[in-house]
Amino acid sequence: MNSFSMWSLFTSDFVTALASIVLIVFSVLSWAVMIEKIRLFRIAKRNKPSGDADKVIAPYDKNLWFLAMVSGVAPFIGLFGTVWGVMDSFAAIGLNQSVSIGVIAPGLATALGTTALGLIAAIPAAIGYQVFTKKADDLYDSLNGK
Repeated sequence: MNSFSMWSLFTSDFVTALASIVLIVFSVLSWAVMIEKIRLFRIAKRNKPSGDADKVIAPYDKNLWFLAMVSGVAPFIGLFGTVWGVMDSFAAIGLNQSVSIGVIAPGLATALGTTALGLIAAIPAAIGYQVFTKKADDLYDSLNGK
């Protein structure tokens, strides 16, 4: 029996493996940015920063662009993997001259797997971007006496 696993995303064709690797790298880097922001905001909560708001806020805004980029791009990379997997299914139908589940399922499983990876990368990045942008804005406002 041939069952699907996330590992099959890396052992399938080059395009699917590349898309999967990019999405996992995006996800890991997004979590690294978010963990760093959690650490920074905890320190800020304890130590109450003061001084020039623009200079103080710089580390809090740093790399938020990456979270925004991942939240916007990752679903499209996942969608590309979906299209690629569906094309693979149609190619398999053409080669086998049959429409059985055994012919269609591997391509569709790959398609859905890359879709899932895209969402796994994008959703936390989108939430992180919104949360940390709001926290940075609030800190900036408090430094400016608002």
